[in-house]
Amino acid sequence: MLSAEHRAIVKATVPLLESGGEALTRHFYAMMLNEYPEVRPMFNQAHQASGAQQRALANGVLMYARHIDELEKLGGLVGQIINKHVALNIQAEHYPIVGACLLRAIREVLGEEIATDAVIEAWAAAYQQLADLLIGLEEGIYSEREKAPGGWRGTRRFVVARKVAESDEITSFYLVPEDGGALLDFHPGQYIGLRMMIGGEELRRNYSLSAAPNGREYRISVKREPEGKVSNFLHDQVREQDVLELYPPAGDFKLDHSEKPLVLISGGVGITPTLAMLHAALAATTRPIHFIHAARHGGVHAFRTVIEDLAAKHPQLKHFYCYEQRRDGDREAHGFGFVTEALLDKWLPKNRDVDAYFLGPKSFMQAVKKHLKALGVPESQSRYEFFGPAAALE
Repeated sequence: MLSAEHRAIVKATVPLLESGGEALTRHFYAMMLNEYPEVRPMFNQAHQASGAQQRALANGVLMYARHIDELEKLGGLVGQIINKHVALNIQAEHYPIVGACLLRAIREVLGEEIATDAVIEAWAAAYQQLADLLIGLEEGIYSEREKAPGGWRGTRRFVVARKVAESDEITSFYLVPEDGGALLDFHPGQYIGLRMMIGGEELRRNYSLSAAPNGREYRISVKREPEGKVSNFLHDQVREQDVLELYPPAGDFKLDHSEKPLVLISGGVGITPTLAMLHAALAATTRPIHFIHAARHGGVHAFRTVIEDLAAKHPQLKHFYCYEQRRDGDREAHGFGFVTEALLDKWLPKNRDVDAYFLGPKSFMQAVKKHLKALGVPESQSRYEFFGPAAALE
């Protein structure tokens, strides 16, 4: 039970988390992944190496400590966490492992003089409150997915019906249920979890669904990452008619119903969820749509022909491309260099009362968020998602 005294102690640790939270979470992850190999599949080691996972957890722990008296102020952070957990099939039995390692990390990093028995007791109670909240919310999603038409719990086997190269770096995989049964519906913008065994090692990854729901198949479009175990295996080893194991769709980055002009902005492989949103919006409404995509150059620009074919059929759709590099032989772009405020000013609708969705590399999203605000797009109508661990865009 989290008492008033516990809350006061946890809030008093906020300055320590602000200055040393990342060191604490680095120690936490090193300990947990070394001593509990059963949880390793849930964590992308590339995010560990870059520090992104540690920074995301440090930020989450800090936000929780700051708002422990009013958890509603955590806003969308809880939704992001539970959807990531559901897509990776995190279960209730994993939470005690995380809790035990977190408490040990607090004691070992801060030292016994600071991390007294009273501090550890307070954080144990606080962690249990958070764990109970997340476990309950996640179980609600698991149950809902399982009971929905075409739904399931855990993994389900899917056949790779088609494998299509979309650019020099991105390949699409069209996936149909091996059992021939119905297919769970999803919201454009969501992702699926993928479970794979590579070299005897279990790995789990999330991939955005890159086509609108059609009741027959899912499509993911995967970028080959230089050091990506799963992405390289998918590109090089997976063939048509192979079988992949999927967890049900999840994610709170969803296309909401609206009649406001729609702006979809993507960088690189961030095009995947915005493409699903675009197809769904064109099928359901005549609202104006501005589709803006940034790529390094034409060779890595996926789905360009698809977008242009859609624009030819739908006058409501306007599209703009920005290439970081000029290359001989590439088709023309609408802008070169980075997506600037001036370019967005030209490409956005004149009325800035729009619904904007954007996704791409972190630096790209930081710039887009800043530019949209400066150009008058209401912050409440500016939505984004992260590939990998959530991070602050400030």
